[in-house]
Amino acid sequence: MRGKKELAIYLDSSASAIVKRYIEEPGSNVVRELHLKAYSREVFLSSSIWNVGEVLGAFDRAKVIGRMYEETYITVRRRFLLETRRMARLRSLRVVPLRMGILVEGWKLIEKYHIYEADAIQLASAKYVNASQFLTGDKQLHEVATEEKLNSMYLG
Repeated sequence: MRGKKELAIYLDSSASAIVKRYIEEPGSNVVRELHLKAYSREVFLSSSIWNVGEVLGAFDRAKVIGRMYEETYITVRRRFLLETRRMARLRSLRVVPLRMGILVEGWKLIEKYHIYEADAIQLASAKYVNASQFLTGDKQLHEVATEEKLNSMYLG
């Protein structure tokens, strides 16, 4: 975990705050601005390793349903993977591993709020890094995050 002075911004993959970086949607400008701040080391971004699969799945679904052409899919997939690796190497992105403690915390959140396991992992991961802000495009998850005392921003 980082020191107290650094601001950890957690990007969720539900209705994806991360996807908004690569596909123009409501909230894309906020995510784009946070990436610029991360590159200049004003903040650092954080996200679960689980999110890599979720984001790739979102891109794939968009392609399958015809919302994205094959060429666009290849481009955004490549940009996402390259940027994730680059930011992790620069330490402007912390990729949270899927640890047993995070899973156990997630299970408690599932039972408390009756939420999807992936959403619970997002919340537990944000708590793990002491995120100063939690960004999500999922209204229900935003409400649960707020209830869990996370400084949540809904990007819907």
